[in-house]
Amino acid sequence: MMRTTRFVLAGFGNVGRQVARAILADPGDDLEIAALAVRNHDSAKKAAEDIGLDVPIISAEDVPGQARVLVECATFEAFRTVTEPSLRAGSHVIVVSAGGLGANLDLLDVAADHGATLHIASGALPGLDILRSAKEGGIRSVRLESEILPSSLANEPYVNERSIDLSRADQSPVPIFEGSAREAAKLFPRHFNVAVALALAGIGLDRTDVRIRADGSIRGTEHTVLVESEVAELSMTVKNRPSQENRRTSRLVAPSIIAALRELNAHLRVGS
Repeated sequence: MMRTTRFVLAGFGNVGRQVARAILADPGDDLEIAALAVRNHDSAKKAAEDIGLDVPIISAEDVPGQARVLVECATFEAFRTVTEPSLRAGSHVIVVSAGGLGANLDLLDVAADHGATLHIASGALPGLDILRSAKEGGIRSVRLESEILPSSLANEPYVNERSIDLSRADQSPVPIFEGSAREAAKLFPRHFNVAVALALAGIGLDRTDVRIRADGSIRGTEHTVLVESEVAELSMTVKNRPSQENRRTSRLVAPSIIAALRELNAHLRVGS
């Protein structure tokens, strides 16, 4: 008999609504939204009614009383407020805003101290499974090369402060940044959740190299992961399609959350 995973959805913006719509469109016995944890209760209630979702609207502090699984679909700024109560309650917390984790690494200790699990849903990034395997055999280097639409970078403080001319990106890629995953996550917290996920799966935030370019010729963000290790070499590229609701978000984000949820009670697991 299939067990049901009841979870609270924290944040009900573009990604949260995509997750909810997908579950409502394919009802089954394995996934159930127990509640929505949001700051603006009235707005969330209206958005939930619009898609036919009838669940309690609660605050982050009340999540542990509703379910032992939390799915974070909030913002970089709200990351700690949303996740910490559930981590202290020993829950399983699936996060999307890994950039928020990069700025709050002490939450890993909170999770360990309280028997919680911090689970980064990063289906938009290739190669994590082989990276984890290569780590056991010794990794020499990891690099993430990201091509991003100029429109997604247009309002970033880093770009504006350096007067980077994004108009040239329609003719040829424009270099934006080279540095560590820690720096990338700090400077581009809304874009580089993938850098944090890659670094934590591999050789750390300071040893993971990140290179960013603006490219007006692509359809959506493209990430290439390059790994050199004692046991294997990896070169893998993913070409993400942008969300129809928000072109700054990959269409893969919501499916990666649902895949992570289904894995919790799966009788078959593929991969390390």
